[in-house]
Amino acid sequence: MTIEDILNDARSVVKKVVPDHVEITQVDFEGPTIVIYTKNMEVFAESNDLVRQIAQQLRRRIVVRPDPSLLAPQDEAEKVIREVILPEAQITGIYFEPETGEVTIEALSPGVVIGRHGSVLNEIKKKIGWAPKVVRTPPIPSKTVEEIRQYLRTINDERQSFLKQVGRRLAREVPQGENYVRITALGGFRQVGRSAALLSTRESKVLIDCGVLISEDNGSPYLNAPEVLPLSSLDAVVITHAHLDHSGLVPALFKYGYEGPIYTTPPTRDLMSLLQLDFIKVAMGEARKSAYDSSNIRKAVANTIPLKYGETTDIAPDVR
Repeated sequence: MTIEDILNDARSVVKKVVPDHVEITQVDFEGPTIVIYTKNMEVFAESNDLVRQIAQQLRRRIVVRPDPSLLAPQDEAEKVIREVILPEAQITGIYFEPETGEVTIEALSPGVVIGRHGSVLNEIKKKIGWAPKVVRTPPIPSKTVEEIRQYLRTINDERQSFLKQVGRRLAREVPQGENYVRITALGGFRQVGRSAALLSTRESKVLIDCGVLISEDNGSPYLNAPEVLPLSSLDAVVITHAHLDHSGLVPALFKYGYEGPIYTTPPTRDLMSLLQLDFIKVAMGEARKSAYDSSNIRKAVANTIPLKYGETTDIAPDVR
């Protein structure tokens, strides 16, 4: 199926599942997710089962957002949010993203913000039109976490464009016929350090971890292997955790031609960025040349698609 075939299929499923009076204004890809824009946000807010039915039929992640014409003014919306959410939530920040119609609510107690079965979030959706997202305020203030979240807000336009590109690449047609899965050891298989493995199918290539061997000057994985090059041919990078022997060379991928997504959890994204910045500082202090600079770390952060633990998503046309 082509990209347009998948989107047309999604539109047909949406039309079949939602009531006739619900107006859908747009259906598009955003990374591995299909985003549905509607002028009747209250219908989805009142029935979580609609999104579940659409996701089950399409076998894809679904996000519903309000049409931009429905969004309440930001000052008014913030006032409503603070009135609806109980003080026990301890809200520390509210950030609006007009390009996506989303509002991020940062709080010490996210569960209070969400409410039982999402009841509080649904009430917010109905009253202000904005689609709320909830993030936990770090229990210990972290400059790194704060700067990463602020940076992602400043590059929202660029990130939306990137996510649409990823979505369309994920939706490319996979040729029929026999398939295979192959694992290539690039580092860390007979030692502790520079962990990296290439998962290949007939259609896709996914790099799992890209670490560094701290104790050696030439401590990189075998990224010059023919199966890996060019780096632009990789479909995705998956990072298992933040230790430098698993994530230390991720920014170098962007320095040498990779432009695709990184999949990992939000805590891993934040912690590996902190460790990578420290890796640069230590290299400078020891008068050694670093494999990358801070601009490459920022690019890695911008291209990270965070996933929750246990969450299933497509990362390549034939890999989930």
